[in-house]
Amino acid sequence: MVLILKIIFLKTDQGIFIQMKTQYLKSRVSSVRRELKKNKVTCLIVTNPSNVTYLTGFSGHDSWAIVTPAKVFLITDSRYTEQARNDCPHAEIVERSGPITKAIADLIKKQASQVKIAIEDSASVAVYEKLKQKLKRSIKTTSGIIESVRTLKDSEEVSLIKKAAQIAAAALKQSLVCLKTGVTENAFAGLIEFNIRKAGAAISFETIVAFGPNASRPHHQPGNRKLRKTDTVLIDFGVKYKNYCCDITRCFMIGKPDPLYR
Repeated sequence: MVLILKIIFLKTDQGIFIQMKTQYLKSRVSSVRRELKKNKVTCLIVTNPSNVTYLTGFSGHDSWAIVTPAKVFLITDSRYTEQARNDCPHAEIVERSGPITKAIADLIKKQASQVKIAIEDSASVAVYEKLKQKLKRSIKTTSGIIESVRTLKDSEEVSLIKKAAQIAAAALKQSLVCLKTGVTENAFAGLIEFNIRKAGAAISFETIVAFGPNASRPHHQPGNRKLRKTDTVLIDFGVKYKNYCCDITRCFMIGKPDPLYR
C-alpha cells in the first residue's frame, strides 16, 4: 500500500512539474512571437543552442528550432529523439536522418507560401547560403530577438539561478576543509568540481585555482603547484544547474597575511 501511494504521488508530482514547465515555455514562445511580429517575421530558424533550450526545454546537441505563429518545431536526430519527447512537451519533434539544413528546408516548404523567413545570426555564412539555395527564397538574418526576451527572467529562471548559487556556496564550503598546505591546485579544483557534481550540477566554465604568485593571473590554469604557508589563494568557478549558471570568486590567505597584503 505504501509503495502504491508513493508511485501515485510521484506520478502526480511529475504531472504538475510538466504542466508548470509547459506554461513557462509557452509564455516564452508567446513573448518571442510578439517580437517576431514587430519585426515582420513569420518563421524564425533558431540556431543558437542556448536559445533552442530557452524556447523548447531541450538541452541536447546538434538541434535547431523553428518558431511560427502556430507551432514550435524541434529538429533533432535519432540520438536525441527520446530525450526531446521528454524535454519538450509543447514542441513538435522532427527527427532528421540527413543534414539539418535539408530537414529545415523541407519543413519550411510545408508552411504557407508567403512565410517571411529569418535566421539567427549565430548561423554560419555557409549554412545561410545552403538554406537560401534549398529554399530559393530570401532569408533575413536577425540579431537579439530572443535575447531581448531572455533579459527579463521569469520566476522559474530566478529559482534555478538561486539554486545554482546555493550549490556553488555549498561546494566551496565542503571543499575548504581540504585547503591545507601540500594540496595542489589541480587536486583542489577537482575537489570543487566533485562536490558540484555530487549535488547534481555541472561546472559552467573551467575551474580556476591559483596559489601563491599564480594568484596574480585572473585566468590561471590550475597546475601541480602545492599550497604553502602564507600563500594567497584565488578560486574562481561556476555552477550550471538545469542550464542556468552562476559565478563565484573568492580570495583567501593561508596563515597570517603580510601587512602589504592588508
